[in-house]
Amino acid sequence: MRVTQSMLSQNMLRNLSSSYNNMGKLQEQLNTGKKVTRPSDDPVVVMKGMGYGMQVDKVEQYQKNMGEVNNWLDSSDDALDGVGQVLHRLKELATNASNTGAMTETDRKAIETEIGQLREHLQDMANTKVGDKHIFSGSMTDQPLFNKDKGTFEDGDSFSKNVEIEVFDGISLRVSTNVSSMFKEIDDMLVKVKDLTATGSSGTESFGKMIGDIDGHLDTVLSKRADIGARSNRAELMHNRLEMQEGAAKKQRSQNEDVDYEKTITDLITSESIHRATLSVGARIMQPSLMDFLR
Repeated sequence: MRVTQSMLSQNMLRNLSSSYNNMGKLQEQLNTGKKVTRPSDDPVVVMKGMGYGMQVDKVEQYQKNMGEVNNWLDSSDDALDGVGQVLHRLKELATNASNTGAMTETDRKAIETEIGQLREHLQDMANTKVGDKHIFSGSMTDQPLFNKDKGTFEDGDSFSKNVEIEVFDGISLRVSTNVSSMFKEIDDMLVKVKDLTATGSSGTESFGKMIGDIDGHLDTVLSKRADIGARSNRAELMHNRLEMQEGAAKKQRSQNEDVDYEKTITDLITSESIHRATLSVGARIMQPSLMDFLR
């Protein structure tokens, strides 16, 4: 086959164009740090990248959910710690009030006033919120457990239903703590101790019995807090697992999408050398022009 000057020129231009494209692609990879910048570069890498990206996004959403789980559990524990303080103080007041012989009218009034404040504090803790959600209202998170307008604690199945938050595929953690009946019973007991303090006696009720009931409620509060602590420990384990999942997902995405800088720089240097060689060889094989003859 006869090779003409035109064929040599076309081949040279085609090779130069290919060389420019290759260097441009390598330079773009170095600038962006990614193997591909458009689907046409490598559809397989792009599809895998989308899958890994969705996995990373999902894990990040679960981590946000874990944050809400911890907020619920920490707030619940803090509130119940406050309930325990109320009961301890109530026990002290009931013990003092039981010594009726040493109690003056002023002393009784002071105890009644403090019990009233303890009761209001208890009702406020029953309406503890995380964001805009009441954490002790069961599934009725938009409604307070203690209705201040009615002056009563709400009841019903919905106020006892559990609230769960998904923290992994098919795994949900219970964040609600069923204490609606406990709050109501403690509130009723506060009223009884206050009335007993005012009268010194109330039929079958006595300070000894009240103090025993307070101890019983303290045990209940400790049991509820122990349950919250157990769930907090599990939440911590899930948090560690999510961190591992996030690291694995990001590593896979990086291996799929990110360039190997050392290799890419080496490839670019090699491509530049080939490009310069192509220019040099092309200049030698191109037929001299009329101007070259005139020189």
